[in-house]
Amino acid sequence: MQQIVECVPNFSDGRRPEVYGAIADAIRSVNGVRVLDVSPDPDHNRTVITMVGAPEVVEEAAFRGIAEAQKLINLDYHSGEHPRIGATDVCPFIPVSGVTTADCKAIAYRLGERVGRELGIAVYYYGTAALRPERTLLADIRKGEYEAWKAEIGRNPDRAPDAGPAEAAPWGATVIGVRQFLIAYNVYLNTDRVEIAEAISSAIRNLSGGFRYVQAKGFLVEGQAQVSMNFQFYERSPLHRVQEAIRREAARYGTTITHAELVGLIPQQALIDAAQWYLQIDGFDEKQVLEYHLQSTPATEGTLFDFIDATAKSTPTPGGGSVAAVAGALGAALAQMVAGLTTGRKRYKDVHDAAEAIRSQADVLRKRLTDAIAEDSAAFEQVMTVMKDKLQSAETRDALLEDATIHAAEVPLRVARLSRDAARLALEIAKIGNVNAVTDGAAGVFMAQAAVRAAGLNVRINATGVKNRELVAGWLSELEALEGEVASLAELASAEAGQRGGF
Repeated sequence: MQQIVECVPNFSDGRRPEVYGAIADAIRSVNGVRVLDVSPDPDHNRTVITMVGAPEVVEEAAFRGIAEAQKLINLDYHSGEHPRIGATDVCPFIPVSGVTTADCKAIAYRLGERVGRELGIAVYYYGTAALRPERTLLADIRKGEYEAWKAEIGRNPDRAPDAGPAEAAPWGATVIGVRQFLIAYNVYLNTDRVEIAEAISSAIRNLSGGFRYVQAKGFLVEGQAQVSMNFQFYERSPLHRVQEAIRREAARYGTTITHAELVGLIPQQALIDAAQWYLQIDGFDEKQVLEYHLQSTPATEGTLFDFIDATAKSTPTPGGGSVAAVAGALGAALAQMVAGLTTGRKRYKDVHDAAEAIRSQADVLRKRLTDAIAEDSAAFEQVMTVMKDKLQSAETRDALLEDATIHAAEVPLRVARLSRDAARLALEIAKIGNVNAVTDGAAGVFMAQAAVRAAGLNVRINATGVKNRELVAGWLSELEALEGEVASLAELASAEAGQRGGF
């Protein structure tokens, strides 16, 4: 399963496209990150950006977005309907696929320490990542907003940050945390009386006895009362039930709902649940949705053949780097297979624990190498994009090209490291695993060796364009060691296959 983390940072500017556009571009500058949505709100003076990607990619993208916001947003001159405490007001991480809440907490803490150390921004941890129970809720940390924080930081011990300096600054503080998927949803009423929206918000929000996991506040937006909400667990407090409660509360005041507004993204299931409830469909099954079948067609069918066909085309990607990652992933897969054929067998009960450990480690390596297939192509394409960019100054383009080329070399270098690790596991299981699969284990070592050699070529060709020769020297030295080690592992695997296989 591919590792995917979602990050939804909120930036305190929704009125200047050049500002939130520059922040979004800073996030997009990280290879492998995918920006799904940019939602500016001029009334709230706030922009919500939704991005997804592998954990390390999203972590770096979040840092770059925070750094860009620090440069461009001054809270001393900021005003808007939405509460805020910093230029990057909040930066939550959400586990999506192949990652846990604990993984996201580790990301949050690493990012927080780096933001505090390198950018000098005060950082607070909230949600599941909170280090103090009184900081679990974002509203508690943001109480009094930027103005109160600025007056109290460094003076009130309760305002002491979890990371970074306890000093007032025009970029304010950043709240970093971990939470489940959150739906930001606004309902508009046919009145300009904001007190009605506030009364309805009080009736439905969790803190005042309403729906659990629902946060709500009343605003006046372009002359229309708005009930602004965050759904923290939409499965437990569904949108349709809250919507109907708002409708009933509004009727008490002689008003009604005119329309609703979605900020950012929403899970498909939330819409299916609402449709099923409103349409009163009995025994509804999501498999009755046409798109379910289109999306659930096994992605593995023909995938390898499609990749081979794509490689054969007269295009630069996918190329040798991606093929190296495929070879490494296959090497890890063979090690995992042999380990799986060993665990649980009476004949190999003495090595069960060792084989199970190999199987688990090989599974992780296989997934990481599989992810690297697309990463390598993306890294090369980024280099080509920078080279073709004629709008930047020569100095800026040279700097961007250096960064892109370094990344294009570091991806195959990581493939070489991971493939070396796969070779080690494959040899180990070939020695102790199911004798009937010893040649499969040896084949895994040979595939991993091919991956290291092929990836090494990509590192070397990219290294010729890197100006940082000290960095390049380190790469080449490491490659020499990796290639030497896998060559030795391949010789041992060949001998092991011959000895245990009886030929």
